Amino acid sequence: MDARIDFTKGHGTENDFVVLDDPDGALALDAATVAALADRRAGIGGDGVIRAVRSRCAGIDAGAEAPEWFMDYRNADGSIAEMCGNGVRVLAAHLRRAGHVAEDRFEVLTRAGVRTVEILAEPGTAGEPWSVRVGMGTARSEHGLRTVRIAGQRLEVTDVDMGNPHAVAFLPGDIALEELDLTRRPALDPEPVGGANIELVGERGPRHVAMRVHERGVGETRSCGTGVAAVAVAAAQRAGDDSGQPWTVDVPGGRLQVGWTPDGEVTLTGPAQLVADGTTLV
Repeated sequence: MDARIDFTKGHGTENDFVVLDDPDGALALDAATVAALADRRAGIGGDGVIRAVRSRCAGIDAGAEAPEWFMDYRNADGSIAEMCGNGVRVLAAHLRRAGHVAEDRFEVLTRAGVRTVEILAEPGTAGEPWSVRVGMGTARSEHGLRTVRIAGQRLEVTDVDMGNPHAVAFLPGDIALEELDLTRRPALDPEPVGGANIELVGERGPRHVAMRVHERGVGETRSCGTGVAAVAVAAAQRAGDDSGQPWTVDVPGGRLQVGWTPDGEVTLTGPAQLVADGTTLV
């Protein structure tokens, strides 16, 4: 029998999601259901689906000390992803607006571990953006393990693990970021086990870059939060910048800020917009 479930449609810098409010873990999502919900013609449409569920009801080994809420994130094709930096900001806004949390600062459990979110500003009018900062954890990076083939050139890649894997490549001056054809996934050599999100980066100024991304299980998206963090990490390393000062990263869907805490955790700050609410059958 079909079940009715409330949903919220939201986005962070136009990286958009279907958020399912399932506090007691009543839903058993499979890949086909997720893909149907994310379908832009026959479903609600989104780059991914987020199930907002209490950790103790999520069917995972959360542990007694786990935060109350778990972000069950799925890519648009139904595959499971470890983390989503734009998605967790949207989830934070949803949890706060729904009355599930009352604090400005709270923790969320993800498959990449616990993430701390901080609501910096609520919208004055419904539909306007929230401002949310997310602690993204520490980054692990390594340069030169693989290359990416793009625009007829082979570029060296920096692998950055932000809880999920990223392959970051900086474009030479003769390749325009805006003119890249990302309708097909660029080829990585060698391909990492489990795949990777691929970020192509152009320089814009001091501590300022722009990027486009081809995501696992989705294709090109307007933004990718963990990808933005990965790009800032790789850009700072490439520039020899260990100051801890924030970097600005432009994406097709907007602009995000990446910073570092004194103990080395990467932070991501940007908008989250809740644009529609409804009820659907799953």
